[in-house]
Amino acid sequence: MEVDRLLFPCSHGAAEPERAIIPFIAAATAAVSGHRAAVVCTVDAVWIGTHGHATTIEADGMPRLDDLVGQLVDNGGEIWLCSSCVTRRGIDEPDLRDGAQIVGAATLVDALANGKAITLA
Repeated sequence: MEVDRLLFPCSHGAAEPERAIIPFIAAATAAVSGHRAAVVCTVDAVWIGTHGHATTIEADGMPRLDDLVGQLVDNGGEIWLCSSCVTRRGIDEPDLRDGAQIVGAATLVDALANGKAITLA
């Protein structure tokens, strides 16, 4: 079976920058390598998909999150934001940065059924 897209889960944001950055390193690498990739953001990670928020998350010795998000999106990657999580946080479509979209559980289930999820600790 050919993989439709690689999915990289991310549930962390500014409070744990290393955990927020790691999935974007992997996803950006996949996208630059020609794979279809999406970071699936849940819980506090949904803020990463809003204007300017990725610029606030940094960790010593790691690439800048905003640069990784740019590499991901510039190479056809996507940032999927959990619809329940964005609703709980009051995030709406106008708040989203380029490459980010709000997706529901049905989209995620379909992608999992036709692709491959990558689990990063």
